[in-house]
Amino acid sequence: MTTMSRPTATSIDAYIAGFPPETQALLEQVRALIRAEAPEATETISYAIPTFDLNGKHLCHFAAFKKHLSFFPTDTGAAAFAAELGRYKGGKGTVQFPYGEPLPTDLIRRVVAYRVEQLRGGSA
Repeated sequence: MTTMSRPTATSIDAYIAGFPPETQALLEQVRALIRAEAPEATETISYAIPTFDLNGKHLCHFAAFKKHLSFFPTDTGAAAFAAELGRYKGGKGTVQFPYGEPLPTDLIRRVVAYRVEQLRGGSA
């Protein structure tokens, strides 16, 4: 899957629309997983990528790249699930899910739920 050249999006809908259909489907899947765990979160664009905010703080971000979909659960979210996320490439606060492999939907859901609890409790 490849990315398309696109201007900076002003909404998650616009961001997703800038990709080929198969990439759009993955982005929508991640969006739905986040929305299911954090229905009260606000959708926005931050750092030029889709972002969900909760209680005035970033809950998580996600983005499409040429060879992978990145999920950014912040430093604390990534650290809490380091053992399970360890099989994927990534860095501090980010993980890369390669295209062609099944999206770890349960893992994404659990990471988002963890982040929601952090932000509700004020510990993030």
